[in-house]
Amino acid sequence: MATASVTDLDRSAQFFREIGGYETVFQGPLDADEIASLNLPVGASAEVLVLKAPGSEHGFVRLIRFDNAGRKEPTRPGARAWDTGCIWSLMVRVKGMPSVYDDAIAMGWWTETPITYLEFGPSKLNVVVFRGPDGLQVQGYERLTTPLPEGFTPFERISQPFNIMQMTRDREAARVLMEDVLGFDRFWFGKPYTDEKPTVMPLGIPRNLTTSVPYKAGIFYPIEGEYGRMEYIEIDGLDGADHAEKCRAPNLGWLSVTYPVQDVETTASTIRERGGPDPTDIIKVRRAPFGTVEVTTIKAPDGATIEFQSAP
Repeated sequence: MATASVTDLDRSAQFFREIGGYETVFQGPLDADEIASLNLPVGASAEVLVLKAPGSEHGFVRLIRFDNAGRKEPTRPGARAWDTGCIWSLMVRVKGMPSVYDDAIAMGWWTETPITYLEFGPSKLNVVVFRGPDGLQVQGYERLTTPLPEGFTPFERISQPFNIMQMTRDREAARVLMEDVLGFDRFWFGKPYTDEKPTVMPLGIPRNLTTSVPYKAGIFYPIEGEYGRMEYIEIDGLDGADHAEKCRAPNLGWLSVTYPVQDVETTASTIRERGGPDPTDIIKVRRAPFGTVEVTTIKAPDGATIEFQSAP
């Protein structure tokens, strides 16, 4: 599950609902104990909207509007890919990219680049990073050649999320967290990459610099498969701002990604034993559609929140 802070629930949900056909799982007040855990001002409240792609059983999108919660600022204000910190984009698969592109622009979403071509392994792809209200970014991938992976939940235009991307100051520090501490498996850990000739590319690195400015990607997943991936990108040679301290409520943008675990206390203890970031105190909250769950969180090296929630 991916959680974002937004100013208008319906406005941010429009992209998922109208283009992706996402369904409303729950809409209502955020649990008071969860609000209390966020260190917001006294009197703060919040409304939450949970969406899911048709046929999906996980990969939900949770949008929260915080009220009376103090000043809200963007988690990544005006940020480019070489600005580090927080979550850059939520990633979905797409069918019919040109029409999705046109429909997103018509509803007020924008894009980081035109539709751009990318080759990754055996796949030839069209890629767009869509930017919506409050700077919310959704990165769409359309496979042009290889078929979708077997067992991937069928979809018409936009799939459920399968990956989330962070821009990191240090890919190796991210790898240590994901593999050595959390025990994720490695999907991809490539060498520094530059293009052979100037090209338009999804991260928006200026075309004349794509042959000289390398980027390094690391992708990890909790279990082998298509879902729950966490991707980190480090760009060398472009100095940007760092927004790692902004990834917190009620600031606007993607705030966190949540993984289910069998036992939250065991998970927290394991993270400590392996020298990871100190998990927060375990809280018990009611979260639709999961019921009452236990939750603890840690901070990734670049500020993004990773949650662990007891499986229903």
